[in-house]
Amino acid sequence: MRELYSAIWRVSGKQQVILIALSISIAALAAAPLKFQQEIINRLTEPSPAFEQLLFLGVAMLAVIVFSLGLKWILGYRAGILGENITRNIRNLLYSGSRSSSEQRIEVPTGTLTTAVNSEAEELGKFTGSAFSEPLVQVGSLISVVGFIAATQPGLGKIAIAMVIPQVFLVLYSQRKVNALVEERVRLLRGATDQITMEAVSEVTQRVVEDFDAIYETRRSMFHWKLSTKFVLSTINGAGTVAVLILGSWLVIHQQTDVGTVVAATAGLSRLQGPTNAVIAFYRLVSATRV
Repeated sequence: MRELYSAIWRVSGKQQVILIALSISIAALAAAPLKFQQEIINRLTEPSPAFEQLLFLGVAMLAVIVFSLGLKWILGYRAGILGENITRNIRNLLYSGSRSSSEQRIEVPTGTLTTAVNSEAEELGKFTGSAFSEPLVQVGSLISVVGFIAATQPGLGKIAIAMVIPQVFLVLYSQRKVNALVEERVRLLRGATDQITMEAVSEVTQRVVEDFDAIYETRRSMFHWKLSTKFVLSTINGAGTVAVLILGSWLVIHQQTDVGTVVAATAGLSRLQGPTNAVIAFYRLVSATRV
C-alpha cells in the first residue's frame, strides 16, 4: 500500500494537494445540513414559531448544500482529468517500453500488453485521480456526522459508532478472499489473451476455453463474497436505524432529548450509509489496484 501511494504522489503530488484541500472542505460541511434540520424541527415544536426564522434557516441550509455540491463538482472534475492524464501516461509508458523491448529482441506477450493498455491502465488512472480525495471525503464525512450525533446526544452517537466498527472488520476479512480471486482473474485473463494473439483464431486451443470457464468461476466466487458482505452490512445499518428510533423515542418520552435531535440523528444514520459504502468500495478498489 505504501509503495502504491508513494508512486501516485511522485507523479501527481501537486495536483493531489488541491484535491486534498477540497476534500477536507467537503467533509467539514457534511454535518451542517443536519444542524439546520435539527433547528427547523425544534422551532416547529415551539408554541408559536416565527415563519421568518424558519425561512432564514431553510435558505441558509440550501446555501450550504449548494456550496457543498459545488465543491464536489470541482473535486470530481479535477480528479477525473487527473485520472485521464495518468491513464494516458501509463499507456505511453507501456507502448514505449514494448518498443524498446522489441528493439532489444525481448519478446513481450501481446495479450498481456493489450489487456494492460486497454483496461488495466484505465483502472489505474481512475484510481490515481481519487486515491487521496475519495477516502478523505468519505472518512471525513463519517467523522463529521458521527461527531454531530454524539455531540447532540451521546447515547445515539454510541449506536452510530457501533454500526461502523463491525463493518470495518467484516470488510477487512472478506476483502482478503476477494483479493486472491482478483489476482487469479487477472492472471487467467492475461494468459488467455496471450494464447489468442499467439495463434490464429481458428486454432484457439481448448486451454483458452478452460481459462474462460475458470474466469467465470472466479467472478462467481467474487460475487458470492461481495453480495454476502453487502447483505450483512445492510442488516447492520437497518438494525442501527431501528435502535436509534427506539432509544430516541425513550429519551423524548422521558424528556432527556428533543424531537429535532432524534430526527437529525436518524437522518444522520442514513447519511452515514453513503460514506460507509463509499469507503468500503474504495478499499476494494485499492486492493484490486494493488493486484
